[in-house]
Amino acid sequence: MQTHEQEIAIRLRASTLRDSGTLVTGAALIVIAGAAWYGVVLQGMGMQPGSTDTKGSVSLSGASAFLGAWGVMMAAMMLPSATPMIALYDKLGRGLSQGGRHVVATAVFASVYLAIWLGFGLVVYIGGAALNRLADAIPILSAWFPYGLAAVLIAAGAYQFTALKQSCLRYCRTPLSFLMARWESGYAGTLKLAGTHAAYCIGCCGALMVILVAAGAMSLPWVLLIAAIVFVEKLVPRGDFAARLVGAGFVVLGLAVAIDPDLAAMLRGTTMSSPM
Repeated sequence: MQTHEQEIAIRLRASTLRDSGTLVTGAALIVIAGAAWYGVVLQGMGMQPGSTDTKGSVSLSGASAFLGAWGVMMAAMMLPSATPMIALYDKLGRGLSQGGRHVVATAVFASVYLAIWLGFGLVVYIGGAALNRLADAIPILSAWFPYGLAAVLIAAGAYQFTALKQSCLRYCRTPLSFLMARWESGYAGTLKLAGTHAAYCIGCCGALMVILVAAGAMSLPWVLLIAAIVFVEKLVPRGDFAARLVGAGFVVLGLAVAIDPDLAAMLRGTTMSSPM
């Protein structure tokens, strides 16, 4: 026997698949993500190792360059897996708007999502620049950076097994359940909805992004790897199992770096705009 909520969910999913406006929204998001991937590839091909490092200094130009690259990268990596959520919001939002209810536009909803990821990127930039400045002030600390990287890999890998990771991943994998449980009408309510879902997304993928910067220096191979992991975790069946498998892999990699610190340099490739 289906519950009333399950019946509503099935009907809503079916109507969404038939809704031309929702299909157009989803297609537009994929096009934007494709354009962002083009920009990511161009940045990856055009940069030389260390060419955009901040050298430990925090500046407006350095932050702007990093956040520009970060924003393009987030659009490329995160929009494909966020498309089901944004398209479903578009469907519900248009229906409510036609009924006289106030909701923020779908473009605003998606912009809030990306803006919060930009805020996370700013934290990454400041943290990386601070670590570089500390290394410049105390040169002997540079010798310990491989062990710091090992700790990051092990911690991020272990996080994949935590209840918080699995809870955030569950919300990211089931956008319909998220909307049914947390929908709030009105401009403030739908903005809050966008922010809440973005926060869950950061809870799901934030540790992977830290690895991308710390271990891969935002190089193109690492961007492709982390993007593939995000896609599998969020959209492929048994994504929760894949998340644990990835976590085990990063723990093993972290232990390998701790045993052989020279591996740390091998992990880092052509940088895009990394502060690390």
